[in-house]
Amino acid sequence: MLKKHVLVTVLFTLFIACMIYPVWAQVGFDKYGYNYKARIFVGIGENWYRGKYRIDLEPYPNDASDPTFYWDATYGLDGLVMKWSKAWDDARFHGGEWTAEAWCTNEWNGMAGGSGETWHYTTVWVGSELESSVYWREGGYAIWGEFEVILSHGTVAGEHFWEAHTTPAGMLAL
Repeated sequence: MLKKHVLVTVLFTLFIACMIYPVWAQVGFDKYGYNYKARIFVGIGENWYRGKYRIDLEPYPNDASDPTFYWDATYGLDGLVMKWSKAWDDARFHGGEWTAEAWCTNEWNGMAGGSGETWHYTTVWVGSELESSVYWREGGYAIWGEFEVILSHGTVAGEHFWEAHTTPAGMLAL
């Protein structure tokens, strides 16, 4: 009786797996490490760059005159985890309006065979007013004309650096 129960369970599990696999495969990670459905990237710096610009060239052109084809290989083997909000996704990838709910995080870790550095960045949209925006927080710095880095810290050569740490902390709009 136990063998029959185990067999039925295995067959049922395989049946369910076959039914959901086509859907699961569509929402998983691409070859670079991006999972746009889950709004996350998990990979190394090199794959982030390749995925962002859809570059499959070997080796990299490294032409500093063209920023879309320039890559600093120092960070190529650093581990990278990026996450972004639905508001960021809507505006960045789907033509939506930028809102104060738009944020992204970048966590670089080059301690295992990479650059030897670690960095954590949290960036939020504040609008073109930047420091005059109602969303601006004390302690951050402007980037890309409409965004504020509200958290930036890392380690280089064993020394810890804080570049930005806003008050109040957190990613959501005030």
